[in-house]
Amino acid sequence: MIELIGEANAAGAGLVSACCEIGICLRTLKRWRKAFGGDGDGEDRRKGSLRDVAHRLNEEERQRILLTCNQPEYASLPPGQIVPALADQGLYIGSESSFYRVLHQAGQCHRRGRARLPQEPRSVPRLRADRPNALWSWDISFLPTTVRGVWLYLYLVVDVWSRIRRQSG
Repeated sequence: MIELIGEANAAGAGLVSACCEIGICLRTLKRWRKAFGGDGDGEDRRKGSLRDVAHRLNEEERQRILLTCNQPEYASLPPGQIVPALADQGLYIGSESSFYRVLHQAGQCHRRGRARLPQEPRSVPRLRADRPNALWSWDISFLPTTVRGVWLYLYLVVDVWSRIRRQSG
C-alpha cells in the first residue's frame, strides 16, 4: 500500500487524495512509513501487543492477590475497600486496578463472600379506592411564612374516595 501511494504521488496525485482513495487517512500512512520504512522494525506497538513489561505481575503475586481477596475478612469487600484496609496494616500487594484485573482474569469480579446478589424490584401494589376509608393518601408540604427562613409544615391525610367522588360529581 505504501508503494502504491508513493507511485500515485509520483504521478501527480496528492497524498491526501491517494489515501482517501484507499480508505485510510494521511496519519495512518505516516505511521506505516515510520513502522515499515528504513528506520522502523515493522513491529506492532499498539496497546495489547505481546511485549515484555518489566513491572507485570508474576504468577506468585497474582496468587497472593487472589488469596488475600478470598480471605474471610475481605471476601465480601470490593478491591476499592480491600486495598485501603491493607494499606492501614502497612501492606501493599498491588494497586486497586491490579486487584480488579486479577479478579477479572480469575472470574471472581462478581459479588464474593457474604455480599448479597441484586434483588428483583418489588412490584408496585395496585390500589383501588372503591369505597370510603379503603385508601388513604398523605403528604407533607413546607409553607413559607412572612419571616425569612421560617416554614410551617402542613401534614395532610386525605381519603382518596372523597377526592374521587368530588371530581366526578
